[in-house]
Amino acid sequence: MLTMLAWPGNALVAAVPPGTDPRQIAPGGEWLVNDLSRPHPPKAASKSEAELAAAAKPPAGATVLFDGRDLSKWKPSKWKVENGYIEIVPKTGNLVTKDAFGSVRLHLEWWNPPVPQGEGQKQGNSGVFFMGRYEMQIIDNTNNNTYADGMAGAVYGENPPLVDASRPSGEWQSYDIEFHRPEFDAAGKVIKPARITAWLNGVKVQDNYELSGPTSYRKRADYAKHPEKLPLELQDHTSLVRYRNIWIEPLP
Repeated sequence: MLTMLAWPGNALVAAVPPGTDPRQIAPGGEWLVNDLSRPHPPKAASKSEAELAAAAKPPAGATVLFDGRDLSKWKPSKWKVENGYIEIVPKTGNLVTKDAFGSVRLHLEWWNPPVPQGEGQKQGNSGVFFMGRYEMQIIDNTNNNTYADGMAGAVYGENPPLVDASRPSGEWQSYDIEFHRPEFDAAGKVIKPARITAWLNGVKVQDNYELSGPTSYRKRADYAKHPEKLPLELQDHTSLVRYRNIWIEPLP
């Protein structure tokens, strides 16, 4: 027996088995976390190259984390720097900033190979972890039938993008993300959840979304009190992914 839950507009329904561990149910209660049956959002055209180039310039006061030359802003790593980009060396671990950050605005650009080297969650997978805990997904969306809360533009495991504004395999993609850190009381209880607004290739894909907790796989995790500032991380998910033009600035 399955409990049927309405999708907005009643166009689709989701099935959540009765007795399911609440931690396995995605925010909103209509789908399981990482549910392959969850529909993907509609496709949307990205902004033009000229519009994206204008928005990619770091503002005054921003910290340039990667300018195409070296990894001096990052902890020692085996990731490669060549031809103006960083390339993941699979199975060498995440790339972690030396500095710690709280609420920030982040810009970065990434690239997946023109011929996908895998499928599903192995198709160009990486991720941006704010405070080492809260992930915006990076992956190749092209002809990829992975779960909707694990596609590019998603808050991983929580919220699919509003639209799929990704470019085809082999083209550079851009993220502009506003991350607001969570706040905790003296007892360690979260009083303000983390929030994310994000643009993929200049198109809004997350709109002040409140995270239910840290990123986790196939289940939801509870908030746990942590420092107000922590390093930013780029994920090594064993896929070939390249990064360039990374800058960050604090938000109030």
